[in-house]
Amino acid sequence: MTTHAKRERTLLADLLEGAGPDAPTLCADWTTRDLAAHLVVRERRLDAAGGMFVKPLAPRLERVQAEFTAKPYGELVRMFRAGPPRMSPFSLKQVDEASNTVEFFVHGEDVRRAGERWEPREPDPVLSDALWRRLERMGRLLGRKAPVGLVLRRPNGQTAVANRGTPVVTVTGEPAELTLFAFGRQGAADVQLDGDKEAVGRLLEAELGV
Repeated sequence: MTTHAKRERTLLADLLEGAGPDAPTLCADWTTRDLAAHLVVRERRLDAAGGMFVKPLAPRLERVQAEFTAKPYGELVRMFRAGPPRMSPFSLKQVDEASNTVEFFVHGEDVRRAGERWEPREPDPVLSDALWRRLERMGRLLGRKAPVGLVLRRPNGQTAVANRGTPVVTVTGEPAELTLFAFGRQGAADVQLDGDKEAVGRLLEAELGV
């Protein structure tokens, strides 16, 4: 059975392959080559990947990331498409689904929406519900740096509180767009923001995400 994570992996690999190694992304100043290297290191070099979260390990991560960035781009994409090695925890279906569905969706949109002529994906109700469930669980983590109160709302009225501060800004959109917003891609997300004008401005400039 194809999981959300496997489907998003295939879509992201296709996007990386089609864009080539020097295309821009929404990840700060990363090119598609940088992003591909990050994705491979994250799954295949757990000894270095901890540097994403543990500051003393950051120099090692930078060295390993540089080594992978220097590899042929086609090799990086093939390694990512093939998935993690058997001994990696990411090879477990439950870990893959929990850790990679949102990761790969967001990075796929990082590639897609950085292009000059991008088109939105066809809505997928099942994926939408999966993304929403993750927003409900991760909302407080993603919104912890918000300088104002933050409420995420689906068009059907379901809400998730990401920050209990004041004043409150309510961000309304489909789960895919709310996910991008909450992961720091505010400028690329198709959402409606309701709240004090100054608070909205501060939220748009905030560093959201993990």
